[in-house]
Amino acid sequence: MTSGRGRLLAVSDLHVGMTANKPVTESLRPHTDEDWLIVAGDVAERFDEVEWALRLLAGRFARVVWTPGNHELWTPHGDSVQSRGAERYAQLVEMCRAVGVLTPEDPYPRWAGPAGEVVIAPVFQLYDYTFRAPGTHTKEESLAAAHASGVVCTDEYLLHPDPYPAVDDWCRDRVAATEKRLDALDPGTPLVLVSHWPLVREPTDVMWYPEFAQWCGTELTADWHTRYNVAAAVYGHLHIPRTTWHDGVRFEEVSIGYPREWRRRGHPRGLLRQILPAPEEE
Repeated sequence: MTSGRGRLLAVSDLHVGMTANKPVTESLRPHTDEDWLIVAGDVAERFDEVEWALRLLAGRFARVVWTPGNHELWTPHGDSVQSRGAERYAQLVEMCRAVGVLTPEDPYPRWAGPAGEVVIAPVFQLYDYTFRAPGTHTKEESLAAAHASGVVCTDEYLLHPDPYPAVDDWCRDRVAATEKRLDALDPGTPLVLVSHWPLVREPTDVMWYPEFAQWCGTELTADWHTRYNVAAAVYGHLHIPRTTWHDGVRFEEVSIGYPREWRRRGHPRGLLRQILPAPEEE
């Protein structure tokens, strides 16, 4: 727990496997010795690169809290770790624990800021194709529309759901297990919910390719920000860094993204997003 003098910062989609993104990651530093860092997924694809980045950040920040994105769950050709699905995730969790990084499988940590304690809850929920392509009504129709348009997520080829029959089965299991943990928390303590995929569909409405939304979340989490005492929701995946509000709850998309994206738009709000204290409270 912090003493209330540090900041809770967040970043996602570091993609350190891209040459131009590695020095960006190397530049990330805390403002104070008590700053915590949320890393909301998509650190890299290769297991050793994920470990390199998280070890680096864990050595700089007072605490690092990670949740996986889809890229960590890929099994790329040539990676030294060829495990798939839930086994790969379990190995990532063990690696994080070895380097001192908290994961969705660990007790949720409490962060003490000027306004009091909050619980940091990293959640891993995946997606279930319910953010369907326009005009479609089933998973099959939505996937067919994506293939017809040429907009197909690489997950379909490199993210394996083993031992589940499909990713949506894994997603439903993850959501059910996570809800049990969230339900057991003290409702009087505010939460910062950390996920790679957005908890609600609305942030995907601005994407250039609406067919891609089906790989961006699940309708099963649509009420989490109102069902639980959420002070802020942190996510990535979309590569559209911004702040939005849904039902009065602040949502922060904190991704760095690919070099072609951040070179075009820059980093107008900095590389690290301050989650707490909320900037207007300082």
